[in-house]
Amino acid sequence: MAAIIQGIGAATALSSANSLDSNKSLFANSRRSFSERKGRFCVVRSDGRLSYGLDRRGGGRRAEQIITNAVAAKEDTAAASTSSKPGHELLLFEALREGLEEEMDRDPTVCVMGEDVGHYGGSYKVTKGLAPKYGDLRVLDTPIAENSFTGMGIGAAMTGLRPVIEGMNMGFLLLAFNQISNNCGMLHYTSGGQFKIPVVIRGPGGVGRQLGAEHSQRLESYFQSIPGIQMVACSTPYNAKGLIKAAIRSDNPVILFEHVLLYNLKERIPDEEYVLNLEEAEMVRPGEDVTILTYSRMRYHVMQAAKTLVDKGYDPEVIDIRSLKPFDLRTIGNSVKKTHRVVIVEECMRTGGIGASLTAAITENFHDYLDAPIVCLSSQDVPTPYAGTLENWTVVQPPQIVTAVEQLCQ
Repeated sequence: MAAIIQGIGAATALSSANSLDSNKSLFANSRRSFSERKGRFCVVRSDGRLSYGLDRRGGGRRAEQIITNAVAAKEDTAAASTSSKPGHELLLFEALREGLEEEMDRDPTVCVMGEDVGHYGGSYKVTKGLAPKYGDLRVLDTPIAENSFTGMGIGAAMTGLRPVIEGMNMGFLLLAFNQISNNCGMLHYTSGGQFKIPVVIRGPGGVGRQLGAEHSQRLESYFQSIPGIQMVACSTPYNAKGLIKAAIRSDNPVILFEHVLLYNLKERIPDEEYVLNLEEAEMVRPGEDVTILTYSRMRYHVMQAAKTLVDKGYDPEVIDIRSLKPFDLRTIGNSVKKTHRVVIVEECMRTGGIGASLTAAITENFHDYLDAPIVCLSSQDVPTPYAGTLENWTVVQPPQIVTAVEQLCQ
């Protein structure tokens, strides 16, 4: 292992527990608690239009129902032609690759390692074309041994490199939990500051389309309790590129969560270089009536619900929190002080999930500004079923969000 790390160094010196029935009354006064398809990938532009890949059996129709406008105005307007806007169009996985490639060009200590990241180009083609350009030591194909190559990447970071470790699927990184927890998160502290761990751990996760329980993991709740680690979740091509560049430049270990269903999302991004703040939320839609906090794939479920809510006379404010650890409490707090009502929508499990931590943080810091209890819509605490219809029942859907907001604002 030491020889491999030295070889790399020599060569580089150079991503609802409350299953709700929208027909039932979900919220009534503070005394009552807020209880609780299979299609091919489509290219979905951030303005909500489908470009290709529609499943003739109806999968494309379901995709259109679920993935909608990334940024919604208060009033619906005709989508401007993307060809007239500056910048260039990329799919989300291409934006990740572009950001990674720019950082590898800029800093010779940046390297990539993981299963099939080399000449195969990664399972979702995020690293396609990097191995021929940078060589096999900067883009290192590893055996199927997550604990080994994750530990190797952390060791490489201790020697001064900036590894980007790809988990072929986030669920597989459970095999490397010891390395991520006891080494990646704690070595800076336990070494008395002698070592920095500038490592990025990234890969696909979330509920896909009939990928089964083991390939539908949401590990945010697992990793959030590890001291010393930052976590971010991308949701658009624009923030995917900006966040991966920021994560690579950070001296802290960063876990970047990518959702398997968002890789084919298309958006026009700037030609000039940009880097986003790892600790900053994104205001997706300003509003006055209720604050809806979400991230990753659920951003699109929320935006579909927001369109319906606007038609019904509500004015929701939507925030993509992006930074899962630490939370951007400044942006969140300013919104709570304005709307006085909060709905959290996540794909993570309800028990011990991001929503639970966010609820606690808002209650501790902004309780006096709340006019109603916080509502948290999360996935059910069950293994994700393989059957498409059952799979959808375990995840929060737009009608549940609409019903929750209506009940909360009564």
